[in-house]
Amino acid sequence: MRYLVRARIKPGREEALRTAIDDGNLGKGSVAEGEYLRNMQQARDAPDGTTRWVEICYCPTPLEEERPYWEQYFELVKVQDAHDRRNCRDHNGSDPWACGECDCTERLEAKLAKDGKLFLPDTQSKFEPKLQ
Repeated sequence: MRYLVRARIKPGREEALRTAIDDGNLGKGSVAEGEYLRNMQQARDAPDGTTRWVEICYCPTPLEEERPYWEQYFELVKVQDAHDRRNCRDHNGSDPWACGECDCTERLEAKLAKDGKLFLPDTQSKFEPKLQ
């Protein structure tokens, strides 16, 4: 499933997040660790002060696995379905694990890119995400 995540970085956690991104350690130990770096590469700062990104999550509860990793750095303001669940092939069971090969993340991120600016733009150019 795809989720639109809206979050605010916790006060005093900016430098720790930047270091985790630069070192490639963001999400280390999670089954989705490469996804965290990809998320930050695509994340956008929105006019309302939140940072937004599209998250791929296979958990029965949205961000069940990822939440503790994100909450080290962010207050999760809102996590919502990024599109109609009935159209998600993984969620409706027609193609298990389809999110890994689905192009809806690119489409959603392209739409998100029209609003706001890159989150931590100077950091984004320094690392290559370790996608799994």
